[in-house]
Amino acid sequence: MSLKKDEKVDILLLGSGGREHALLVKLAESPHAGKLWVAPGNGGMYQLAQKVDLDPCSGEQVAEFAKSHGIGLVVVGPEAPLVAGVADYVRAAGIPVFGPSGAAAQMEGSKEFAKKVMTRAAVPTAAYKSFTDEAACADYVRELGGPCVVKADGLAGGKGVVVAQSTEEALAGVHDCFNGAFGEAGNTVVIEEMLEGPECSLLALSDGKTLVPLATAQDHKRALDGDRGPNTGGMGVYSPVPILLDGELDQMIQIEQKVIDQLREDGTPYSGCLYGGFMLTKDGPKVLEFNARFGDPETQVVLPRMKADLIECFLACDDGTLDPAMVSWDDDWAVSVVLTAGGYPVKYEKGDVITGIEDADAMDGVFVYHAGTKLGDDGSVLTNGGRVLDVTAVATTFEDARNKAYEACDKIFYKGKTYRHDIGIKAIKGRERL
Repeated sequence: MSLKKDEKVDILLLGSGGREHALLVKLAESPHAGKLWVAPGNGGMYQLAQKVDLDPCSGEQVAEFAKSHGIGLVVVGPEAPLVAGVADYVRAAGIPVFGPSGAAAQMEGSKEFAKKVMTRAAVPTAAYKSFTDEAACADYVRELGGPCVVKADGLAGGKGVVVAQSTEEALAGVHDCFNGAFGEAGNTVVIEEMLEGPECSLLALSDGKTLVPLATAQDHKRALDGDRGPNTGGMGVYSPVPILLDGELDQMIQIEQKVIDQLREDGTPYSGCLYGGFMLTKDGPKVLEFNARFGDPETQVVLPRMKADLIECFLACDDGTLDPAMVSWDDDWAVSVVLTAGGYPVKYEKGDVITGIEDADAMDGVFVYHAGTKLGDDGSVLTNGGRVLDVTAVATTFEDARNKAYEACDKIFYKGKTYRHDIGIKAIKGRERL
C-alpha cells in the first residue's frame, strides 16, 4: 500500500509490555500516524494512545473494533493473539494487519511444528525428539544420559525451557511439563541436544517472500548476575552484537530466508516479524527457536537504532511490497536493563508506587519503556507485573550506552526493585573469553 505524503493511518496496537511500548513510540514517530489505540496497554502507553477495552485474543472483537473505528492498521504485539488467529480475522475483514496468520504463527505456537519446518528447509538446528507420554520421554532422557534441553511445546511466556546439565535435572523438567507447570503448553514435550556457544537474536521483517533483516541483539535470560538463576522473559539486552564472526550474520539471514521460503511452499506464507534465536556454535549458527513476533526485550534496543517509517514497513509486510530500502541503520549502540519486581520470575508484589521515571527519561539518549505498569487513581505509576520497566540508552559507543543505562536505572525507585548488574559484559569480554 502506497501512502500519500499527508495521509494518516489510525492504528490499533495489541499488547501491554515493553515491546509494545517500544512499537508504539516508533509508530508515533511516523508522519503517517493518526489516532493510536492500545488494547490493553500499560501505564506508559496511555500518554500516546487511547485504551480500548477488548480481549486482544478475540479475533471477533478486534476485527469489529477495527471496522467500527476506521482502523487502517492493526499491529499484533504478543504471541498469544497471533497463535489464536487474530490476524486472520482482521485480514478477513479487509483491514491491513501486521502479524502472521494463525497457521504461520505455529512457528512459535508449537516447537514441534517449527522443528518440522526447519527439517524440511534443511536449516541447522539442534537434534530433537518430541513426546506426548511422560514415561517414554523420561526413558529417552535416561538414554541420552547427559546434558539436554527440555521444552514445553506450546506457549509458556518464555519460561517453558529447562537447560538441564544432568539427567536428574532433565527428568525434573519433564515431570514439571507433563504435570501442569506450564499448563497445556506442556502436553507435548520436545527434548533437544544441548548446543554450545553464545546466543544471538535476529529479528526480520517479511511479507511472505522478501526478508528484511533487522539489527542483531543479545538477550540475557537468567534472573541473576553471572547467568545464574531461573530463566525469565529477559533481564536485559544490547544491540548490535560485536562478537559475531565473519559470515555468521549472512548465515543467519540465509537460514531465516530458507524458513520463509519453506513456509510459502507449504502454503502458509509468513507475513510479519520472524524472530530467530541462534546459538553461535563452532560449526556455525544453529537455530534454538523461532518466535512469531518482535522479541521482548530485543525490540527495546533494535527500534531506537532503526531508521524507518514503521507504518510504511508494516503495511508493506501486509500487502507484499516490502523493500529492503525501507530500512537503514545508524552506528549507535543500545543497551537496555530490565527492572523487575522483587521475587520475579516466581512470586512478586504488585501495586507499588514508582518514582523517578521522568528524571531517567530526561537524560539524553535514554528511553524508559513501560512493561508491567499501570496508572493509579491519582495518576501515579504503579508496578503491575514481574518485568516492570525497560531502561534503554543509546550512545555512540557501547561503554557509554551501558553506563548511561545503569545511571538511568539509579534514578528510578520502587519497593523491591531488582535488576542484573552485568548486562552487556559478554560484549566487553569478547568471543574468545565467553
